[in-house]
Amino acid sequence: MINCILAGVGGQGTVLASKIIAEAAMTKGWQVRTAETIGMAQRGGCVVSHVRIGDKINSPLLPLKSADIIVGFEPAEAVRCLAYLRENGIVVVNQKGIKPVTASLSDSDYDGRQMLTYLRNQIKNLVVVNGESICAACGSSRVLNMALLGAAVSTGALGISYTELEKAVRKLLPAKLIDLNILALTLGSRINKKENGK
Repeated sequence: MINCILAGVGGQGTVLASKIIAEAAMTKGWQVRTAETIGMAQRGGCVVSHVRIGDKINSPLLPLKSADIIVGFEPAEAVRCLAYLRENGIVVVNQKGIKPVTASLSDSDYDGRQMLTYLRNQIKNLVVVNGESICAACGSSRVLNMALLGAAVSTGALGISYTELEKAVRKLLPAKLIDLNILALTLGSRINKKENGK
């Protein structure tokens, strides 16, 4: 059984990323169950997608301390989901923070750095992705999800190869968006430096 959590905020493509993982796993003949817990997603609220891959899956929702990998589209959202991570699990996280509405209203200076420091101190297997840089190289801010998927697949924790993930992208995305998203996937997959915060 492979358990994955994808955590972000509305508009980052978290749900699409979970569908692409599921499609890639199903082409291998595996059973897949997914579920989303969505807050006020259209207004920048948190979005958490559960993806379970294996031979026999009884529930789409992960138990606590069972995730092999957490893909954090935003540092605070990754921290929020750490209770799901198993011992020695992997966290792939975008380094750029997104200021929540509550922080904006209170004029907080949140930018994600505090959460990254916390992750570095708590997580042995941490991969920090400069998603902003990859998006800039691709010329679109809408490919962050592909950059993070590329980084996640490079860890080996998903049990899916880059080629299998690419095939799923080509199947699920409109033709006019494929090349752009494959570029982001490729650039993300080249990030395999694990940071040990301890």
